[in-house]
Amino acid sequence: MARGMNHVYLIGALARDPELRYTPGGTAVFEATVAGEDHIVGNDGKERKLPWYHRVSILGKPAEWQAERNLKAGDAVMVEGSLEYSSWEAPEGGKRSMVRVKALRMEQLGSAPELVQDAGGGVRMAGGMNEVVLIGNVTRDPELRYTPAGDAVLGLGLAVNESWQDRQGQRQEKTHWIDVTLWRDLAESMKDLRKGDPILVQGRLVNEAWTDREGNKRNSTKVEATRVEALSRGAGASGSPAATPAAPRTQTAGSTARPQASSVARGTTTGTRSGGLDIDQGLDDFPPEEEDLPF
Repeated sequence: MARGMNHVYLIGALARDPELRYTPGGTAVFEATVAGEDHIVGNDGKERKLPWYHRVSILGKPAEWQAERNLKAGDAVMVEGSLEYSSWEAPEGGKRSMVRVKALRMEQLGSAPELVQDAGGGVRMAGGMNEVVLIGNVTRDPELRYTPAGDAVLGLGLAVNESWQDRQGQRQEKTHWIDVTLWRDLAESMKDLRKGDPILVQGRLVNEAWTDREGNKRNSTKVEATRVEALSRGAGASGSPAATPAAPRTQTAGSTARPQASSVARGTTTGTRSGGLDIDQGLDDFPPEEEDLPF
């Protein structure tokens, strides 16, 4: 069974007015886009401002209570939540999936933030907080690759288990499938990880825009790791013990600036990728609302 730890912390501005809607089954859904910037110092010593836009959802009665607060675009908020994986059958055929933030708590900050105007008609905080902490199991043997510029990159699939009791007292379980990217020294130090290994990942949530084989515009959300720790498999774990990886190194903010992700293929998908949203893309990169999206 996959071990589970799944925490997301965001401080940012509401990029646009949040919305309250209802699913066909009558479930209230409060949706907001929280936006900010990660200030990263690259290997060249120059600071880069990398914008992020993360959709945040609150479900049920708490969604209706949140809507009563009348938050507006530009308000600064703190979000505590977790990553939520959803999948569904697309009308045009095939399976689609999405990772978004399920908020457990949203609080308005007491001070007005410095805002950056977005070319797409929204705003974001000039700074903020963007942190993710996960514990899960590696879903496949990772493959270490190098960009044309010589930067090491390691892509991991992470299975994060969630369990709870429903209203009838029955134990329920769900697995969240999260993509994680490691760069440079951290990637090389964790190249010996194997399928099934439990790991702790600390990093930041990033957006990625790309084009599939059919030329359709797609978006994905993944975690860019700044620290990875290999954990003991523990008693009763299936499979043989994993080879001991090289000691993981803690990446500082100055070493996490990444090159364009389009230089590295991801899985079996082909197409053009960008290294995240830029100011000219803004909010237009997000997919349309899915009224029948399962939660």
